[in-house]
Amino acid sequence: MKKFAKKIFVLALALGAAAFLCLPAFSYMCKYKEDFYKLYHVHYQQYPDDCMENIYWLEQAVRADFANPLYARAKIQTKDEWEKYRNLFQMHLNLKLIEQHMRLARVYDKRAICFYDAPWKDEYLANLKKAKSCYEAGLYYWREAKLWSEKASETKFRFLHLADLPFWEDENARISSSELDYKKILNRELERVNEELQKLEALESKSY
Repeated sequence: MKKFAKKIFVLALALGAAAFLCLPAFSYMCKYKEDFYKLYHVHYQQYPDDCMENIYWLEQAVRADFANPLYARAKIQTKDEWEKYRNLFQMHLNLKLIEQHMRLARVYDKRAICFYDAPWKDEYLANLKKAKSCYEAGLYYWREAKLWSEKASETKFRFLHLADLPFWEDENARISSSELDYKKILNRELERVNEELQKLEALESKSY
């Protein structure tokens, strides 16, 4: 898992560096969460490199500082609104990271192992292990998303709704009510992948 995660980071870093080098001299330098989040995008048909690029930008957004409230993605007028906005933003970023890791996992995830897969056993084993590492990474981001959701749902925010961010508010409500539970989804995928790995390990290495 660590080797695969390192490969994802190195590739994403290379993509980010390439993108930076291609920028004209007058381009705006990304500095804040809001800037990096604008670089995240989902293609109609998303390839592994697209997922890795998105993971890179989202990770940068998670680590970056917030812009001044004047430049937030919602109209901010009070300190409580500013605090809730920050909590919701962090929650949302972690949810997007889960989605991207799940998209990447599906590229490598062979969902059903058959006896005639024996000739490609080693390749399928390597790919399933990559898928497994993506699902495991998703669990980390889910814990982070839950933490920020709890902070955004504190009693003082009970009647505070950021009207400009209905989708983020909806995500928070769904997490609070357990309607959205990536832990259950990811653990189900991990259980299935582990079963498929066992089937692969048991295959005899002969041709059909």
